[in-house]
Amino acid sequence: MRRLTGRRERRRPADVVRPPRGLRPWQIRDRCFNVRQRGLDPVEIRAFLHQVADELAVAQTALVAVQEENVRIKNVLRAWQSAQSANHRYR
Repeated sequence: MRRLTGRRERRRPADVVRPPRGLRPWQIRDRCFNVRQRGLDPVEIRAFLHQVADELAVAQTALVAVQEENVRIKNVLRAWQSAQSANHRYR
């Protein structure tokens, strides 16, 4: 855990956030499907939709985990702030 100080911490290359692997929005927008005699290949479209659905499920699960962690951190911070204000009397 990092200590909270008045100084700014420099980011090292290992700390740089990298974009997640998987489908990018432009890949979804630019996706082309093979045309068959009666239209698009339904097997290819179904496989693509399953891939998008799987990646969306992973993203939504990660979002829920981050939101829960955010609530936990806010509650801990509030408790710490309350304890600090109880220990210090203001003039």
